[in-house]
Amino acid sequence: MRKRLFGLAIVMAALAGTVHAEDKKVTIGVSIPAADHGWTSGVVFHAERVAKLLMAEHPGLTVIVKTSPDPASQANAVQDLETQGIDALVILPSDPDPLVNAIKEVKDKGKFVTLVDRAPSNNDNSVRDLYVAGNNPALGQTAGEYIKKNTPDAQVVVIRGLPIPIDQQRQDGFDKGIAGSNVKILDRQYGNWNRDDAFKVMQDYLTKFPKIDVVWCQDDDMAVGVLQAIDQAKRTDIQYVIAGAGSKDMIKKVMDGDKLIPVDVLYPPAMVGTAMELTAANFYNQIPVRGSYILDATLVTKDNAKDFYFPDSPF
Repeated sequence: MRKRLFGLAIVMAALAGTVHAEDKKVTIGVSIPAADHGWTSGVVFHAERVAKLLMAEHPGLTVIVKTSPDPASQANAVQDLETQGIDALVILPSDPDPLVNAIKEVKDKGKFVTLVDRAPSNNDNSVRDLYVAGNNPALGQTAGEYIKKNTPDAQVVVIRGLPIPIDQQRQDGFDKGIAGSNVKILDRQYGNWNRDDAFKVMQDYLTKFPKIDVVWCQDDDMAVGVLQAIDQAKRTDIQYVIAGAGSKDMIKKVMDGDKLIPVDVLYPPAMVGTAMELTAANFYNQIPVRGSYILDATLVTKDNAKDFYFPDSPF
């Protein structure tokens, strides 16, 4: 009987500890860019979705999500979150370098900082506890290796994203992927991860170059503009377009065997949700989450596309 009572007391103490842990008051601030294109609309969607799930799971948790249209506004948003007494900051910077000081101020006050997707150009790890990101070099390298394998003599035009560190990482990975082939890069211009800007860049390419074999653009949103420009120009020389992110529209094209979109490279906006869950785990599960968590840049093909197709997603 004593053993049974002792065992019951241990179980009850454990349950009480669990309840106590779940009731622990924690506030997590989430700072992300406003939805200025499809990928960031996915980031906003998943941040808000996971915030609700985490607060339902942990009654003592408050998650505050703030969106900002530019680095200056985001710096102000971070300062505002800090004044609200946050215990942790999860931030996907619109541009990391101008935001380093604002992030460092939070970190220097002993708050847990999770950096998502975009790191400072000097790779200063002192501004964060946790880094969650897609594999930017691999996103470019996967695309480059596909072109090298399938069209090793291709004449390629490149549409870059924005002039920030992750764009350069993708470019470096792409150049590594095509190394050793006869792939010729005709031109590289910025499309700002925007379908309208990419449309204009592609129009320029189509006017400038009478023959283009392949288009590489870093983002599925830009691929929409690229496809529109190709269709309007009625160009038939372009063999295919390879982009990245894993938007539902591009994944559907891969599934359907679209000639111009045979593959896509995964770079999911849901990574912000992964970052939020790991940050909450630091407080409620008391497990080690410091360090880097890098997602794979999976090549999405007709054979595996169904595993990455989510028709209800906004992106």
